Amino acid sequence: MRYVRPLMQVGPARPDEAIVFGGCWFTHAETLSRTDAAHIVPVSDLTDVERARFRDPGSAPQIMGILNTTPDSFSDGGQHNARHDAVAHGQALIKQGADILDIGGESTRPGAATVDMDEEIARTAPVIRDLRAAGVTTPISIDTRKAAVAEAALDAGASIVNDVSGFTYDPALATLCATRGVPVCVMHAQGDPQTMQDNPFYSDVLLDVYDFLAERISALQAAGIARDKIIADPGIGFGKTLDHNLTLLNRISLFHSLGVPILLGASRKRFIGTIGNAPEASARAPGSVAVALAALAQGVQIIRAHDVAEHAQAIALWRASVAHR
Repeated sequence: MRYVRPLMQVGPARPDEAIVFGGCWFTHAETLSRTDAAHIVPVSDLTDVERARFRDPGSAPQIMGILNTTPDSFSDGGQHNARHDAVAHGQALIKQGADILDIGGESTRPGAATVDMDEEIARTAPVIRDLRAAGVTTPISIDTRKAAVAEAALDAGASIVNDVSGFTYDPALATLCATRGVPVCVMHAQGDPQTMQDNPFYSDVLLDVYDFLAERISALQAAGIARDKIIADPGIGFGKTLDHNLTLLNRISLFHSLGVPILLGASRKRFIGTIGNAPEASARAPGSVAVALAALAQGVQIIRAHDVAEHAQAIALWRASVAHR
């Protein structure tokens, strides 16, 4: 099998043969294989099927603001688990520039235990309902692995389902999303949160993650979810070492070959603290922004972030700088 990674570029000097992709464009691609060496080829060498996967999103990058209603999330656990605090923080994230709110009631940090379904519903659905009652119209994503939690959230006003298990934990979740016709985000993770960092191993992390996401996208389509309602997330930090994370980030444009928008969730992750000498997760905003901008330069469409104001400012300046003529 040949994998195709577009070599994204930015800037106003764009050749006529370039394929335009959001704020980026490319004239060449890197072809990868499990058996052969990588090669650089011009876009004219791509097949019609390969070219068709690169659908120009035609819109600015979006920021997904993180709203954890948990007592034990790795970065902000306990800060917003009170209902009124969560609602206030959600409103603040929107004012700071969040295009989507991602609300989760179960910590997925390394070593975290599974949360009882009723408890997860109690942490999330009332907050979503209160945000809607307060006049919030921003899309709200429910970050859950469980169909019952997603159903309660959708009933309360959520409009997207984001599953860190890649829709492998609860078979009923994909059916629910298909029935409701809502967009979904499918993420790669190796193992569950309790064990995922024990000893992650891959034959080829880049291609293994790609193949998993391709298979899950096909499964979601078979369950009745339209491809244009699917978002893919390579799952930075979920069953991956520092080297695994960097390999994925270095070639993240490969995932555009899936033919769906790509979401990056690297905000405040441990590898940022390791490389950036920031032991405290709350001090990792600069590193998180740096990773986000590097991903935008490879065409990533959605950035999931804790520090929304910092990301919004940086992205606005990045876009102005690379698009200025």
